[in-house]
Amino acid sequence: IHTGESIVVAPSQTLSNREYNMLRTTAIKVIRYFGIVGECNIQYALNPHSEEYYIIEVNARLSRSSALASKATGYPLAYIAAKLALGIPLSQLSNSVTGTTACFEPSLDYCVVKIPRWDLHKFQRVSTKIGSSMKSVGEVMSIGRTFEEALQKALRMVDENVVGFDPSTKTVNDDELVEPTDKRMFVVAAALNRGYSVDRLYDLTKIDRFFLQKMKNIIDYKKILANAPDLTYPLLKKAKEMGFSDKQIAQAVKSTEIAIRQKREKFDLTPVVKQIDTVAAEWPASTNYLYMTYNATPNAHDLQFHNDCTMVLGSGVYRIGSSVEFDWCAVGCLRQLRKMGKKTIMVNYNPETVSTDYDMSDRLYFEEISFETVMDIYNLEVPEGVIISMGGQLP
Repeated sequence: IHTGESIVVAPSQTLSNREYNMLRTTAIKVIRYFGIVGECNIQYALNPHSEEYYIIEVNARLSRSSALASKATGYPLAYIAAKLALGIPLSQLSNSVTGTTACFEPSLDYCVVKIPRWDLHKFQRVSTKIGSSMKSVGEVMSIGRTFEEALQKALRMVDENVVGFDPSTKTVNDDELVEPTDKRMFVVAAALNRGYSVDRLYDLTKIDRFFLQKMKNIIDYKKILANAPDLTYPLLKKAKEMGFSDKQIAQAVKSTEIAIRQKREKFDLTPVVKQIDTVAAEWPASTNYLYMTYNATPNAHDLQFHNDCTMVLGSGVYRIGSSVEFDWCAVGCLRQLRKMGKKTIMVNYNPETVSTDYDMSDRLYFEEISFETVMDIYNLEVPEGVIISMGGQLP
């Protein structure tokens, strides 16, 4: 399957230490053999049952994969590559996020999930099967403290009509489990809901059992919510830690999104703002790269809120009919606000965009653009105003 069609999880969840270092060592050897100075990413195919691997491609350029890697780690790859091209050695460069030398590998204390968006339903006579040719028109990147949280966020980002890892979106079809399609994730959800075992799904999909078990955790917890006589604080907290949205919880317990939100606020159950710092908190860092999670000590935010910013909502995922032109509008808006002497907050989740560059705004929330999340950010930041007209179709 083409890299652009694949779901990507970082850091790697299923590689052993030996496999990881084998691929890392090979990458360094390849880059040194070609004499590449600057940015390069290598795509591998690794046999999960042995240490046999193939190099699929070597990209000695800033591709979508490197944009994703840069946004996922907070390491400014393009900036560093440009400086290296000018002949400045890496040892003399500093990472603008941490203030430390750029000579270190980023380490993550959070989980990132990238999911492509396909708009195949807008075309007639187009196969929904995905493979070695790229059909996706955009991608999203979500950040969470657990895989379950990041996965559910990402699924909502891809399509605003999806509530999460939802078993009611598609019906069970073994053929769709065997051959990947643009909606296979929801067929897996339906199969887990029907009682398919992890081993049976592995035999059909060849998706690693680790991920299938994590997906099963979500479906199992949805059933617990649906059967609970009352939505208590521990039940609601666990649901939020697993990435359930208010609307998703409301569907499970036969309630409304507003009612769940009010219950959550009554319990003082609100998300915590965390910083992406590239060094897994091993070194003090002050960065405006932010995400929200429920997997943290309540109200232990990584920064202070000054209530003097203007919030701009981005355009979200690229789709047919809404693409880079709306990101250009959002960036123009941020620059004009900065010229007027105002501090800015950007909310967006598209790693391909300029608006999600670390130096475009005073604070960047890599978060969903949904009623729940935008209101959570608004209640924390209490901005002077919110500009929602720059993001095209989504806001």
